[in-house]
This record gives sequence, C-alpha cells and structure tokens, in this order.
Amino acid sequence: TNLWLEREPTRGEILTDILSRDLSKYEELVFCGYGEPMERAEDVVFIGKELKKRYPHKIIRLNTNGLSDKIHGRPTAAMLEGAVDIVSISLNSGNEKDYNAVTRPKWEDSFSALLSFAQDCKKYVPQVMFTVVDVISEREIEESKEISERLGIPLRIRKYDT
Repeated sequence: TNLWLEREPTRGEILTDILSRDLSKYEELVFCGYGEPMERAEDVVFIGKELKKRYPHKIIRLNTNGLSDKIHGRPTAAMLEGAVDIVSISLNSGNEKDYNAVTRPKWEDSFSALLSFAQDCKKYVPQVMFTVVDVISEREIEESKEISERLGIPLRIRKYDT
C-alpha cells in the first residue's frame, strides 16, 4: 500500500472519514503515524473534541514525540484539554546524549523540552505516560525508569515487534 498522500487532507475531511466508519469495535482512537501528529496540533484538538462529543466513552490517545512546544514556538499542552484522554510520549532513552544519538533532533534542547511538555500535559490530560522500546540498553531503561519516577509519569516499556 502506498501511504503517501497527494495532498494533506483537511481536518473536516479527516473527521468525515473517521465518522464514516464503524467505530463500535474500538475502545480507543489514536492519533499517531508517519510523522508527528502535533505538527497539526489545531487539527488534532479539533478532531479530538469532535470525537469526544460523539463518542464520550471512547479513549482518545495521542502518541507524540513530545516536541510540540518546539514545533510551534509556544506552550501547547493546554490545547489538549478535553481533546485527548492519554498522551503517550516517546522518551526513546533515559538521557539526553543517547536520546540525541537516536533521534537526531532539530533543537539542541529537545530532550529537556519533551520532559517539560510531559509535565505540562499532566495539568490538562487525565493520563500521561512515557514509552521506550526494549531494544535500548538496560542502563537506558533504568535511566528511563528514574526519569519516570522523578516526574511522576508512568513508563511503558514496549516490546520490539518485527
């Protein structure tokens, strides 16, 4: 399947497409995918709130790299209030040096920015979590656990699935 789009769909087109489907079999709806969902933060918020109106009992989760504030040049966590129930942030590593080696971020302070974004999200979103994949070193997993405990944000260690 070719996943490249000829153009970016509007948020109205995205919402219409989602609503045209039978969502009854899903407990959770997730913003994730190829690229960073928060590149289109206003659209994520609009669609999330519209889905919450129509499906108040469904869980809406945002999978993010946690760099929304850097992308938009302003704090963005407050936007998520009422739009998503869970923010899952890819921590990728338990320290800045290894994080930078893996992600090659655009901004020098990306690691601290994602930690700050995660803390801000706790004020506006019912559940916030970090994730790492179990392919990182045991040391990095332990460092990730320490960050998680220090910030009071649960850590989910995902199994690498080929």
